[in-house]
Amino acid sequence: TECILEPLSLPESPAGVAAVESSPYVPCIFCKECYLLAEQNQLLKHMIIEHKLVIADVKLVADFRRYILYWKKRFAEQPITDFCSVIRTNSEAPLEEQDNYFLLCDVLPEDRLLREQLQQKRLREILEQQQQERYDMSFHSMCMFCDQEFTGNRSVLLNHMAKEHSFNIGLPDNIVNCYEFLAVLQKKLDNLQCLYCEKVFRDKNTLKDHMRKKQHRRINAKNKEYDKFYMINYLEFGKSWEEVQSEDDRELLDNPEEDWSDWEEHPVCAVCLFCEEQADTTEKLHLHMQVRLVSNISSFITLELKSLNFYQQVKLVNFIRREIHHCRCYNCQEKFQSKGGLISHMEGTKHITSLPSRSTWDQPQYYFPTYENDTLLCTLSDSEDLVTEDQSEDIPVVSEDISNLKALKQSSVLNQLL
Repeated sequence: TECILEPLSLPESPAGVAAVESSPYVPCIFCKECYLLAEQNQLLKHMIIEHKLVIADVKLVADFRRYILYWKKRFAEQPITDFCSVIRTNSEAPLEEQDNYFLLCDVLPEDRLLREQLQQKRLREILEQQQQERYDMSFHSMCMFCDQEFTGNRSVLLNHMAKEHSFNIGLPDNIVNCYEFLAVLQKKLDNLQCLYCEKVFRDKNTLKDHMRKKQHRRINAKNKEYDKFYMINYLEFGKSWEEVQSEDDRELLDNPEEDWSDWEEHPVCAVCLFCEEQADTTEKLHLHMQVRLVSNISSFITLELKSLNFYQQVKLVNFIRREIHHCRCYNCQEKFQSKGGLISHMEGTKHITSLPSRSTWDQPQYYFPTYENDTLLCTLSDSEDLVTEDQSEDIPVVSEDISNLKALKQSSVLNQLL
């Protein structure tokens, strides 16, 4: 087969057949027989029996009628053997009992390209239709359950049925050809058929009771009749929503140990305790504090934090953050007009390297971050092996006494946070 160097064009009027877009008929590729589009299987059967042609994976053809019209024109131009593989049946039988069948499939580059073009064309048409429906304010329909009338946008009716009648067919933006979809559902109800189990009942009241009691106010997802009304069925080449969903699930099951070697983690970007400087590692942050603030601040902070367990480190950092935020010296409690004035004072008095007594900052209120995006808290050591003289036993967690709620409301640490 020759290479295809440019996109193919679908024929508008193949030999012997007027390709009118609205025509409900599909012709045979080889003869003048025509079938309704809904009788697709009858046409395929006819071509197999009468013309020995087998079309593989018909379900992957987005527009069956255009596909047939294209190949009707191509087969009129060139011999079928230029396009199809030949399958010989009964190869060991006498020659007169043997049959040659022709297989048309997407192994042929031209066929594959045609199928992809049809899929893309169908997707463009569906997206245009959906876009039109999304912004259409001339929608008019009745609720199927309470006969309330709705005008404006389709979402008003769909949201009403979901909220008031627990009948949810999906988000409005996921649906296309909404008028036709509602008409199909209404016809089933008029025929006294349950939309979920699809059983037929003797009267309307019995049907309503059944759908309410059995919680059948939903559609049958296995019914392929509804696939044409959901956008997901048009997005992937030749795949229904079930296949797309099952592939997503298989990926999770088949790859329990994924390769994360190409994962690029964003920098930590922790912020200095005393200014706005940021660094992507705690080592760089300590170096900054040592060079820019005071010569021994790095070792002071490092040693002080290493002597504490994880929760005490959290409280100390939050305590320092809060005092600096209030422009208050955490050692002598003197307040300043700016952070610059505060840091100058703390460096001059060496208050920056001298913490107050542990009882001042080792308080429950400092479990809560001063800044909700404080990355420095995520870099603290959480080693459980750290035991100092002051930490020979696990620190107990004591709940607040709730016997006197009035007193608790006045003394609770939560009041300070509020």
